[in-house]
Amino acid sequence: MKQNPTHHPSLAKLIPVMLCFFAMGFVDLVGIASNYVKADLGLTDAEANLFPSLVFFWFLIFSVPTGMLMSRVGRKRTVLLSLVVTLASLLLPLFGDGYWLMLVAFSLLGIGNTLMQTSLNPLLATIVSGERLASSLTFGQFVKAIASFSAPYIAAWGATQAIPSLGMGWRVLFPVYMTIAVVAIFWLNATPIEEEKEEGKPSTYGQCLALLGRPFILLSFVGIICHVGIDVGTNTTAPKLLMERVGMGLDEAAFATSLYFIFRTAGCFLGSFILRRMSARLFFLISVAMMVAAVGGLLTMDGKMVIYACIALIGFGNSNVFSIIFSQALLHLPEKKNEVSGLMIMGLFGGTLFPLAMGVASDAVGQGGAVAVMAVGVLYLLGYTFRIRKQQ
Repeated sequence: MKQNPTHHPSLAKLIPVMLCFFAMGFVDLVGIASNYVKADLGLTDAEANLFPSLVFFWFLIFSVPTGMLMSRVGRKRTVLLSLVVTLASLLLPLFGDGYWLMLVAFSLLGIGNTLMQTSLNPLLATIVSGERLASSLTFGQFVKAIASFSAPYIAAWGATQAIPSLGMGWRVLFPVYMTIAVVAIFWLNATPIEEEKEEGKPSTYGQCLALLGRPFILLSFVGIICHVGIDVGTNTTAPKLLMERVGMGLDEAAFATSLYFIFRTAGCFLGSFILRRMSARLFFLISVAMMVAAVGGLLTMDGKMVIYACIALIGFGNSNVFSIIFSQALLHLPEKKNEVSGLMIMGLFGGTLFPLAMGVASDAVGQGGAVAVMAVGVLYLLGYTFRIRKQQ
């Protein structure tokens, strides 16, 4: 069913969907949480990086099956299921912060986020017109980023200022986000959203994976891997860079993670307007150029302000990469939205690959090794730029 290009989604439908995008941002708490768990339990970088790696491992397992599930039960019901799983993941840390308990909690967080990322983006595509899709997805990422950059502040407040009798410390961020998840579940459930039905029978697992045989879909899939690898990598490495090179403590260095998400949030907000006036290809090139300059700076220069500036550039540059790649892939095969969405979200498995490689590299040669791993992803995105359609 082709949507009217002049159609404007009602706020009654858009607001609860955007609240779900906020809940989608809960997954980014794993970056700062892994640093606190590392300090609490005395873990190495490689051991601590297992937490974000485990969160994003589930994208490899559940993304394509979630795309198939959507074809059978609908996108809204799949989003509701994802919120319930996310709620469970936020409940577990209230019972302690042991290593295995946190592994289970982060696993559930990853599974819930896999379900949500796979189903929420195409759910948004049912209530906005095709040509507004990139800017709408970018605005959703802006809302998601608000939750992302709030997590380090909430954790730091809990660690230093929260009421001692609560006995939670940095884990106070879990009940805060859990409350928002409950509101999102009830609000979305009460919101009527009409979904178009796909023609023919739902695709099988093999048919979904076969779409990777299309060159542009494969290139976009790898692009998502690199995007999320840079995202999670910066999220976890930024505080470590300041601790290694400037000698900051963890509570002070945690600001670097918030700085990244502040600029990523600003980039998403501005991108939702810029993409209405500038071609996706040109904006993507400008964004990647910022990240090239930033990783170059982190590899060659030291100093607190230089590190802050580079982290900010990566945050701003990486802010619109996902929405542009995702929308390009959906527009390439509009008749296979659910399947393409599953494949693109499976690319978030890059959040497993990059932190593992970065943890090994940083244990071997310091945080500069972690930055070098991120640089590989940035260079790939630079090459992907020239495969984006010249006209949106």
